[in-house]
Amino acid sequence: MQPETLMRALADNTRLRIVNLLLAKGELCVCALVSAMEMAQPKVSRHLAILREAGVVVDRREGLWIHYRIHPGLPAWATRLLEALREGCRKDDSCRRDLKRLPSVRLQKRKSCRT
Repeated sequence: MQPETLMRALADNTRLRIVNLLLAKGELCVCALVSAMEMAQPKVSRHLAILREAGVVVDRREGLWIHYRIHPGLPAWATRLLEALREGCRKDDSCRRDLKRLPSVRLQKRKSCRT
């Protein structure tokens, strides 16, 4: 991964919020991200695709659900940068709200989560 690739992938508030949630919780399905961020599924999926194409996240399918997590093979410098961004996100209101909403999202039944 090139530094420019990572920086372009992270140059959006929605993608920073997604990365923050994944760093905090490990692996999340698309529907959990949609609910926590209170955004439309197509918008979240589009941003996840950008992060995936850049090599920042990986996905796995489990039945109807697609789960995302931070790519475990990121270079050490990239991991350090993501952790520094996570620290900065702790002071961001939208990131804090996302994290507060997530516990209730994870308890919901997932029958409607088909993305």
